[in-house]
Amino acid sequence: MKKHVFGACLATATALTPVWANAQTTINWWHAMGGELGEILEAIAADFNASQSEFEVVPSFRGTYTETMTGAIAAFRAGEQPHIVQVFEVGTGTMMAAEGAIYPIHQLMADNDVAFDPEAFLPAVVGYYTDPNGNMLSFPFNSSTPIMYYNKDVFEAAGLDPEVAPATWADIEAASVAILESGAAPCGFTTSWPSWIMLENFSAWHDIPLGTLENGFGGFGTEFVFNNEHVVRHWDNLKAWQDAGAFRWGGPDSGPDAFPAFYSGECAIVFGSSASRAGVLQNAEFNVGYGMQPYYDDIEGAPQNSIIGGATLWVLTGKDDAEYQGVARFFEYLSQPEVQAEWHQQTGYLPITQAAYDLGAEQNFYAENPGAEISIQQMTLNTPTANSKGLRFGSFVQIRDIISEEMEAVMSGAKTGQQAADDAVRRGNELLRQFEAQN
Repeated sequence: MKKHVFGACLATATALTPVWANAQTTINWWHAMGGELGEILEAIAADFNASQSEFEVVPSFRGTYTETMTGAIAAFRAGEQPHIVQVFEVGTGTMMAAEGAIYPIHQLMADNDVAFDPEAFLPAVVGYYTDPNGNMLSFPFNSSTPIMYYNKDVFEAAGLDPEVAPATWADIEAASVAILESGAAPCGFTTSWPSWIMLENFSAWHDIPLGTLENGFGGFGTEFVFNNEHVVRHWDNLKAWQDAGAFRWGGPDSGPDAFPAFYSGECAIVFGSSASRAGVLQNAEFNVGYGMQPYYDDIEGAPQNSIIGGATLWVLTGKDDAEYQGVARFFEYLSQPEVQAEWHQQTGYLPITQAAYDLGAEQNFYAENPGAEISIQQMTLNTPTANSKGLRFGSFVQIRDIISEEMEAVMSGAKTGQQAADDAVRRGNELLRQFEAQN
């Protein structure tokens, strides 16, 4: 598939806009994608605009996911909300609780007589954003899952097989020791998004609960229970590996130091979003290998399946019917296999529909791009369980910050894994109770 279809459409849309701009209904879309991803997103909107003359989708970058979500909430209270807002997965519980502010996708599509089949979406994706009755609440636009990226050149220099990704945490440790002893690199591995990868996905991958009531899917009253022996052991291992030079803390939140250490060749392995693939291909000046997340082979049920990150598109109430017709038509466009396949192939985000995945296979994309299928294989490795279908906690944006803080306390030596996990659970449960009291 050509790499710049959206860009070509952008030029077409620009040329056409003056002809019918006055007659168009404007649809405002607030998003959190900057850089290359933002350019691709804006080109998709331009392509939709060029495909018809009734509506114009206007994307607007609003900062980070947190900034975009909080900004939309503030705008809604002021009566200045956009039609569509991109919200990351940990904001799902908060958005679901905002009754009266959200126009559920299943209702939007039905009200506007636009065909919409939830069965067309990958189960591991759609299940995250449905209510207890199976109704889709938001549109799954950019879904990702964490995978392993490794430096094949460093592996070869260390005497490791560059074509075989480490499968278990014991393999990661052994590979890191070999890399350090050989002098091929000063660091074995690092990670971005420590809460998402080293707790949330770690728990799902090992089929252990993050919280009660099916990780919050069962409703209010859920409590965190991740201060278990497996999480504690892993956090303590990360600290021990850091002290030995095998692991390097990439920083809290997004882990801002992780990928730069990988690109520079300092760390041989980095754990990050599948959507980082585009950046890796652009910035890595070495041969890159891909693998699934590692697991402890003495934990029963592992590996299970990973859970998604990324974001969905939520529709806010308070607009005219004609404008919602445009939103529904835009979502219909986004669901097309060709649009989804190109978005997936350019970015590394999951193809959210089975048809988009099948189209990629027909185009030989996976055969020609080794590693591009890892995220899909990992998400669909096994049928999701109550512990691995995702999470739904109120105030999880703030809770994830708490988890990162407590993990960093382990890395600094201020706390043991058990102390940090206990404190993260206690502090997180306090915010859950506050969220319930407010909703």
